[in-house]
Amino acid sequence: MFHRVVVTLLGVVLALAGCSGRTAPPAGFGNGDSVHTLSVGGLDRSYRLHKPVGLPASAPLVVMLHGGFGSAKQAERSYEWDELADSEKFAVAYPDGLHRAWNTNGGGCCGRPAREGVDDIGFIRAVVADIAANVSINPARVFATGMSNGAIMSYTLACNTSMFAAIGPVAGTQLDPCPSPHPVSVMHIHGTADPLVRYQGGPGTGFARIDGPAVPDLNAFWRDVNRCDPPGTTTDGPLTTSTAHCTDRRSVVLLTVDDAGHRWPSFAAQMLWQFFAAHSG
Repeated sequence: MFHRVVVTLLGVVLALAGCSGRTAPPAGFGNGDSVHTLSVGGLDRSYRLHKPVGLPASAPLVVMLHGGFGSAKQAERSYEWDELADSEKFAVAYPDGLHRAWNTNGGGCCGRPAREGVDDIGFIRAVVADIAANVSINPARVFATGMSNGAIMSYTLACNTSMFAAIGPVAGTQLDPCPSPHPVSVMHIHGTADPLVRYQGGPGTGFARIDGPAVPDLNAFWRDVNRCDPPGTTTDGPLTTSTAHCTDRRSVVLLTVDDAGHRWPSFAAQMLWQFFAAHSG
């Protein structure tokens, strides 16, 4: 695999630092934030990596997938993973979708990556492999989460790879036909008033007109894949949690947020990490 680290000439770095007061991400795989490029399918692709100080050997890795019109940098800024990674000692990768979107392998979603048949499955495989070759991560503790288009992509990864121990889609659905799904723990977070990716299924608003199954039906699909027991349900204010325990210590969880729209809830990263930390491949 061809690998390049984004390198900025020293003089440019110093000039930018002098003008903005901010330093560029370091080259290589040192502590803190770094930016990396890969050649995948004849295209140059990039991702950001946050590596906490004191990261232990065989550490977990979370892959955070931005939503449509988002970016790796925006996802790192918006979804509160870096602070959690620093305290809990895991690495976080933020891949960049081409043209700010992901090809989710079904449903026409989303934008140019879908129209052009971009190999985003191959790209994210390459991201995980690149990190594993340079950072001591545990291959049994690699997780994927995403917002909106990124959440849809996390389901696509679960349908087409076996590299993730658990996924955590937020405000997304499944558009991949998924004829041969891989058993994987799932925590799905969704608001009942989401107009873009409707909780009860059917076409949503917005340019993509995302038309997926009802979220409870999707939850039932993954319970069947994972051979789960019937779920138990609890309610705490606007949050209803459905939890099913499955074979091989997997679990399938649905967090329904009453009357919430298309957003990343403030509790999402913390709850997803607790879920990820309890599972391994």
